Amino acid sequence: MTIRDVPWTHPLKVTLRSGLDRTFSSVYEALDFLENEWPLKRGERYDRAVSSCRRALSRMTPAAVAREAFIAACLEADMPAIMAAPLPYGRSAQRGTPAAV
Repeated sequence: MTIRDVPWTHPLKVTLRSGLDRTFSSVYEALDFLENEWPLKRGERYDRAVSSCRRALSRMTPAAVAREAFIAACLEADMPAIMAAPLPYGRSAQRGTPAAV
């Protein structure tokens, strides 16, 4: 998590198209995934999620709004998202590793 990051109250576990699970615990992690690893890079929900995450990082939108937009984008891309077990305090999911739930 970066200094300007905004954590979510409850992390999300997303099942990627490869079948691996990945946990997202903050707005920045979701935005980084949307911008750099997203499989579709198009779609109304994708665009809304990117915009909502950027606005949340600028403190213009609540983190919960960005989280819901990210969930909607995941559904649009056929990647189910569910609430994950909270991560230990001060830890975030590591990039590219399956989530331990």
